[in-house]
Amino acid sequence: ELMTGYTMLRNGGVGNGGQPWVLRWSSRIRLTWLSFTLFIILVFFPLIAHYYLTTIDDADDAGKRIFGPRTGNELCEVKHVQDLCRIRESVSEELLQLEAKRQELNSEIAKLNLKIEACKKSIENAKQDLLQLKNVISQTEHSYKELMAQNQPKLSLPIRLLPDKDDATFPLPKSNRNCRLHNCFDYSRCPLTSGFPVYVYNSDDYPFGSSLDPLIKQAFEATVRTNVYVTENANIACVYIILVGEMQEPVMPKPTELEQQLHSLPYWRTDGHNHLIINLSRKSETQNFIYNISTGRAMIAQSTFYDVQYRPGFDIVVSPLVHAMSEPNFLEIPPQVPVKRKYLFSFQGEKIESLRSSLQEVRSFEEEIEGNAPADYDDRIITTLKAVQDSKLDFVLVEFTCKNQPKASLPTEWALCGERDDRLELLKLSTFALIITPGDTRLVISAGCAMRLFEALEVGAIPVVLGEQVQLPYNDVIRWNEAALIIPKPRITEVHFLLRSISDNDLLAMRRQGRFLWETYFSTSDNVFSTVLAIIRTRIQIPAAPIREETAVEIPHRSGKAAGTDPNMADNGDLDLGPVETEPPYASPKYLRNFTLTAMDIYRNWNSAPGPFHLFPYTPFDPVLPSEAKFLGSGTGFRPIGGGAGGSGKEFQAALGGNVPREQFTVVMLTYEREEVLMNSLERLNGLPYLNKVVVVWNSPKLPSEDLLWPDIGVPIMVVRTEKNSLNNRFLPWDEIETEAILSIDDDAHLRHDEIMFGFRVWREARDRIVGFPGRYHAWDIPHQSWLYNSNYSCELSMVLTGAAFFHKVRCCGHKALSFPFLLRVTRDIAMNFLVSHLTRKPPIKVTSRWTFRCPGCPQALSHDDSHFHERHKCINFFVKVYGYMPLLYTQFRVDSVLFKTRLPHDKTKCFKFI
Repeated sequence: ELMTGYTMLRNGGVGNGGQPWVLRWSSRIRLTWLSFTLFIILVFFPLIAHYYLTTIDDADDAGKRIFGPRTGNELCEVKHVQDLCRIRESVSEELLQLEAKRQELNSEIAKLNLKIEACKKSIENAKQDLLQLKNVISQTEHSYKELMAQNQPKLSLPIRLLPDKDDATFPLPKSNRNCRLHNCFDYSRCPLTSGFPVYVYNSDDYPFGSSLDPLIKQAFEATVRTNVYVTENANIACVYIILVGEMQEPVMPKPTELEQQLHSLPYWRTDGHNHLIINLSRKSETQNFIYNISTGRAMIAQSTFYDVQYRPGFDIVVSPLVHAMSEPNFLEIPPQVPVKRKYLFSFQGEKIESLRSSLQEVRSFEEEIEGNAPADYDDRIITTLKAVQDSKLDFVLVEFTCKNQPKASLPTEWALCGERDDRLELLKLSTFALIITPGDTRLVISAGCAMRLFEALEVGAIPVVLGEQVQLPYNDVIRWNEAALIIPKPRITEVHFLLRSISDNDLLAMRRQGRFLWETYFSTSDNVFSTVLAIIRTRIQIPAAPIREETAVEIPHRSGKAAGTDPNMADNGDLDLGPVETEPPYASPKYLRNFTLTAMDIYRNWNSAPGPFHLFPYTPFDPVLPSEAKFLGSGTGFRPIGGGAGGSGKEFQAALGGNVPREQFTVVMLTYEREEVLMNSLERLNGLPYLNKVVVVWNSPKLPSEDLLWPDIGVPIMVVRTEKNSLNNRFLPWDEIETEAILSIDDDAHLRHDEIMFGFRVWREARDRIVGFPGRYHAWDIPHQSWLYNSNYSCELSMVLTGAAFFHKVRCCGHKALSFPFLLRVTRDIAMNFLVSHLTRKPPIKVTSRWTFRCPGCPQALSHDDSHFHERHKCINFFVKVYGYMPLLYTQFRVDSVLFKTRLPHDKTKCFKFI
């Protein structure tokens, strides 16, 4: 009805002309109806839907559920819905896993927090323990110092034995012959800790200086300038030295004038105590002009003494200064082999005063043994020697008349014949050289006898001194019976038998000892002056100055690059090669010589000192000798360093043990502009046990690259700058080397850690020898009559290369033996082998089976040069000439070890196996 009415109104309104009120009423009804309809829809429809929805799910028939929840399969029938479901399930699982991890991490964090707290407590406890240990160490050090102070008396100046310098009333000894150190030497000027300062007067400041031989004067001044004991401060000097000879005859001052000049010396102090008057002789005819001079309490050093003049233990018999301003040419010295020479013995000389009577009247030996001894034994000597020469049992040469005018000589002294070169040529052909002392027994030594002794030792003729009363040079500190035969004149008839009975080995030993004495104490002005000072210093028991070490000029470099570990170097299996030092480097204990000297010390050092002796940069009786004896295991009177505690298996591997249970070594590595090779070699040393430091000898004038980063291998690396490029630099005694053991190694050498450790252990058992890896040997070339250098594999060797070898630092003190300017550039290792074999008379020791090294990628080595072996052949023959014989010794001894080869359980013993 509403719709009908609505239609009618609409139609009527329109059809009747559109009356306004009808339209307004009609519009009002439409709005009302529309509003009512919307109200019904908005209010009642939701209520009805809500009711229906809440009651329809209660039906029993599940199939009639329209809006209720459906099962998963029904809901995920649509494809994209299924994907969403899978994503939801995956996310749910991940959330569960994350939650589990979160709980696990929270649990670990809680545990770590507990550990942190425990560590903090442990750190606090460790700090407390460390503080207590420091206190204990401090107390122990304090107690140690107190004990040392109690056991070591304080050193002070000895009580003065003589008056002060201003006291001129102190009486002289009754006779100059009564002067000895205890009554003519002022010990108070020479404390034990003084260092033995010596003041040398300038001879030019005194009138007699113009009369001195220019060569002797110049040589003496040059020696004084380089001596370590000479001081310019006369107030602290222990000994005062004045050179008074050799004088030149035309301008020689009168004895009274010379005496006045000596007594006017500024530090003479009325009697000349602590003064040494040196009268050197360059000629055999030097006169003993000091004989008529009053020298007071001054000591005298010269080559000619009468018995009433010579004061044993106070004066010094010196050798003649033949090579004043020139070094002897060692290449011209004849070799020490063959032992037997052309003449069994030889003698040339002339004695004008007694020669005529000896030829006119010759009494028989039977007459002499009946009690009628000759007034001069020289008569019997002439007769006997002529008889030996005429017998022709051996080739001998004796001449009692000079072909030319004989040299001037003292009364009853046998004058020298001919020139020096002629005499040396004869001595080079003689096994023994006869030296007949003056017939006047009051002449205990003469310059002529000293000259004969000098020449015999120089060319290797064994001296035979006829006359036991003679005082040979430096006789109170040298055992001359090891280098010469001293025979009383009455035994002249037995001389021939005695000389023939000496074996070749004894002859060679005496010749070598004579060569040593000549090279050490006779050959140069430096040696003569140093020997004279050493004798005085030895007598008053002052230790020698230490050997000067080479000052290492460090090249600044950056380090910090983490060093890797070459698996070939560090793969040692289950071996424990020893601890890698975490504490500061440990230097070898310094050898501090005590101040007590014994006769055994004196004779051992003066008569058995090392050589090649003309090449050694030490003064006689140098402290390197007893220190070397301790270092090399000599058990003669030295304090033991320590002792091992035994052990086997793991204990043996983890500690050095032995007599020096704590010891390290220094690596000395020579390099030249091979930075990459050098860095690789340094990195291979990372983690090496018992390594003290690495000294890199930078041989190039060009400094390392500024951006070069050096590896950090756990020990200091010292880069040393050298003055010149020389392979000899590896043997210099650098002051940065603080250990006795040195491992000399090339920058391209590859050695495993176990090989290095084994070599170190072997060297500790033979500290006086070279212990190395590559072996070489020498051989005699029969067609060319010369020595050859051989590097072929052999079961016999005589050298080891110093490109990978252990040796003692004391061997570096002989570096001047390796510094010949004419040496070839590749032969320093040969020189070191010659030196050590000559010193020890032992061959080197080769360890492991290595004979060479391979360095892939390294530049070509010197050994690849075609001239390498030719130069080494020449080098060996050159050194044979220098030493006078072949010092190298063959050995078939090689050291290998099961320790670094066989894997055994730790509870089993592992020891060296020597092959």
